[in-house]
Amino acid sequence: PYFIAPIFSLILALLLWQLYPSLYSTSYFKWGILFFLCVSGLNVYGTLLAGWSSNSKYALLGSLRAIAQTISYEVSMALVLLFPLFLVGSFSFFEVGESQESIWLSFLMLPVSFIWFVTCVAETNRAPFDFAEGESELVSGFNIEYGSAGFALIFLAEYANILVMSLFSSILFFGGNYMFFFESDIMFMLKILFFAFLFIWVRGSYPRFR
Repeated sequence: PYFIAPIFSLILALLLWQLYPSLYSTSYFKWGILFFLCVSGLNVYGTLLAGWSSNSKYALLGSLRAIAQTISYEVSMALVLLFPLFLVGSFSFFEVGESQESIWLSFLMLPVSFIWFVTCVAETNRAPFDFAEGESELVSGFNIEYGSAGFALIFLAEYANILVMSLFSSILFFGGNYMFFFESDIMFMLKILFFAFLFIWVRGSYPRFR
């Protein structure tokens, strides 16, 4: 289990990218948002397996903290997703993106989109929600006993989740590849990079906001 946990976490992170080819094609996956919630909910098992199999009380306590945080923000994520689901009436990312051809959902529900971004920051263990690693008061957390390839795989999974959450954020609330009646794949990529920059900016500026 000690060696399986990092691989399992990375597989789950990459599994969400299977939704990408169907985001903007007629052969879209009808239950994409439900699939996203199910896969993201499985992340707690990789964290628990990593902490438990490390045979260290610090790693086990760190994994329990990480699981408590993940489960807590999974609830808020599911509740936030209900807003675009009820408005569009579909579980498909494709239909949610198509519904924003004229106006983005972030303009219609600005507080909800802000809560979504905060939830995404917490789900990816970024500051100020990095309780899962506790770098300010602990050495690391659930991954304290990992080094070399195992440590690299855990953080590859974390940064892959950052990119995929940036992808889904741009689709759910910021029109995907639509920019006020214009459709552009370049604009879609710029939105993803902008959200990825926000994740890094929050990490780099907290707690030194001006």
